[in-house]
Amino acid sequence: MESQDPYSIFDAWFKEARDSELNDGNAMALATADADGHPSLRMVLLKGHGAEVDGKGGFIFYTNLESRKGGELAENPNVALLFHWKSLRRQVRIEGPVTRVTDATADAYFATRSRFSQLGAWASDQSRPLNSRETFEARFEAAKARFEGQDVPRPPHWSGNIVNPTRIEFWQDREFRLHERWVFEREGDGWRKQMLYP
Repeated sequence: MESQDPYSIFDAWFKEARDSELNDGNAMALATADADGHPSLRMVLLKGHGAEVDGKGGFIFYTNLESRKGGELAENPNVALLFHWKSLRRQVRIEGPVTRVTDATADAYFATRSRFSQLGAWASDQSRPLNSRETFEARFEAAKARFEGQDVPRPPHWSGNIVNPTRIEFWQDREFRLHERWVFEREGDGWRKQMLYP
């Protein structure tokens, strides 16, 4: 692994994953914890990344800010991400704090979503108890009627978060479990690179 820039390595690996994975090469596990340190894990989709994204370097995902993950992020902004690309026998682990994307960035991304996904963001009280599927479908139909004939605006409770990495680890499967691991840790404005035992 010659590059000293973890973003350029991620770009190359991510491009290969998008070409080789059968479904959702941008899927990543997001680990959060509440104020008491109780962990929670779920899959989300990467929707932007790079050394200069939204005015800073990082990895962007979107969510309902009133969801369980939204509440945990408000209590404890430190997260971990994991990409596992089985077809490439690779994984990438990322750790760091999250910050909110700008309203302009969130608005721009929300405008690219399908209309039904936009309406779903209005209809869902994500992570809260639901008494029946019919209730959710009725709320969806109400949102559909509310915004009939007009653009669907981004709900105030829906936005994006950017993980600002302090640590990025690349893992490549090798024969006989003699895997290859490299870690990049934030050091001032740059990165310190180190190989690790597998």
